[in-house]
Amino acid sequence: MEPDIRPIRRLTRTSDVTFEARVPGSKSYTNRALLLAAMRHGETTVSGALHCDDTRYLAECLGSFDGLDVKTTADGFEVRRDPRRLGAPARELFAGAAGTPARFLLAFAASAEGETIVTGNARLCERPMDDLLDALRRLGVRCDCLGQEGCLPVRVHGTPSPSGEWSIHGGVSSQFLSSLLLLASQQSDGPIGVSVTGHLVSRPYVRMTLSMLNAQGIEAEEVAEDRFVVHPAMPRGPEIPIEVDASGMSYFLIAAAITQTTVRIDGIGAESAQGDVGLAQALAGMGCQLEMSDDYLILSGRPLRGIEVDMETMPDVVLSLAIAAALAEGETRITNIANLRIKECDRIHAAAAELQRLGIDVEEGDDFLVIKPDGCSIRPARVETYDDHRVAMSFGLLRLLYDGIEIEDPACVAKSFPGFWDELARFVEHHDG
Repeated sequence: MEPDIRPIRRLTRTSDVTFEARVPGSKSYTNRALLLAAMRHGETTVSGALHCDDTRYLAECLGSFDGLDVKTTADGFEVRRDPRRLGAPARELFAGAAGTPARFLLAFAASAEGETIVTGNARLCERPMDDLLDALRRLGVRCDCLGQEGCLPVRVHGTPSPSGEWSIHGGVSSQFLSSLLLLASQQSDGPIGVSVTGHLVSRPYVRMTLSMLNAQGIEAEEVAEDRFVVHPAMPRGPEIPIEVDASGMSYFLIAAAITQTTVRIDGIGAESAQGDVGLAQALAGMGCQLEMSDDYLILSGRPLRGIEVDMETMPDVVLSLAIAAALAEGETRITNIANLRIKECDRIHAAAAELQRLGIDVEEGDDFLVIKPDGCSIRPARVETYDDHRVAMSFGLLRLLYDGIEIEDPACVAKSFPGFWDELARFVEHHDG
C-alpha cells in the first residue's frame, strides 16, 4: 500500500516553525545492547530500544538459546540469563535480512554448548561472512558452511575460545570486529588482544562497540590503529539505555534540507559515537544552517550546493545525502563507499539507477557516486526499492516536493523504522496543515 504522503504545497520556504522529529532508538545500539544483556547473568532491561524487524529477529534468536529468556516490552526488551554456560538452540536461528544480528550471532554461538545453525533470507545468504568465519576457525571454533563457502547458513560448534592474541580482517565489514570484541568480553581469561589486518572500514561502529563495553564496566580500548584490547568481565547492567538512531534521524535532516524548513532532534548530538551524525556536518557544508549541542541538534534548510565528501564513516546515510545532492546546485562526489555493494542490496547501483530513472545524471564507480543535477529535473517514476529499507525511505523524501513518485515496496521500512511513513506524514501536516 502506497504511503499517504503528498507534496507540501503551501510551505513557506523561510518558515521558522521548527518540526520536532520523533526518531526511535538506534538500531546499532539496540543490537549491541541485546548482546550485552544476553552476556549478563540475571535480568537486564534494554530501555528506549528500537522495535523493528532487525532487532526483533535478534531478540527472538537470542531467546532460543537454552538459558536465555528475551521478552519485548513497551520501551524495549527484558533479558534474563540463568546458567553460566548457555546451551545451543534446539532450532536453527533465522535472522531474516539482518546482517548485523547474523554476524553477532555467529560469534555469540561460539560461546554456547552444542551446535547452532544461523541462517537468513536469500540476500543475507549471499552476503560475505568469510572474514568472521576465518577468525573464529583460528580460535579453534568449527564453523561449517551448509551452502556456499563463506556464507550463511553456517553451523557453529560451541568451543571455549583461548585468551591471548586474536586477529581479523577489517576490509569488508566492521561488524566482524565488533563480533569478536563482544565474544572476547565473555571469556574466562584475559586480557585479549584483537589485531586487524587490512584497512578497517566503518571505524565509528567499532568505537560504538567499545563505548558500550566500557559503559558496562568492561575495559576495552583501541590501543593502536590496528589493535584492540579487551579485559573480559560480566556487563554491570541492570539497565542499558539506547540513544536516538542517527541513521533514522537522517531522513528528517534531509527533509528539512530539501524543503528549506527547520527540524530539531533531541537525544543525540555532537558527543554521539554514531558516525552517521556526520551527515549534519555534511549538510552544513552544502549550505544548511546547523546548531549542535551534546544532546540535540537543529538544522535549517537553505539553498543546497554540491560538495565532495568521504562517507566511509557514515555509510548508512549515503542514500540520504544522495537525495539532497540530486536537488543541489552543482556536482556532488561521494567517495570511499565500496562496502555499500554488500548491504541489503548494492546501494551504489541502487542510488545511481533510481536517480537516473528520475531524470538525474549520475556516474557510478566501484567505490563512489557522482551526482550531477545541473540541467536535470525530477520526473514522475516508480522507484524500485530492492527490498532495502534505506532505498525506500531516502527516495520517499522526494514525495515531499514532487507528484507522481511511487515507492515499489513502502512496507520494507519495517526493517529499521516501522513508523517512518507516519512520521513523514506528520512532517507534512506540520508545514502544510
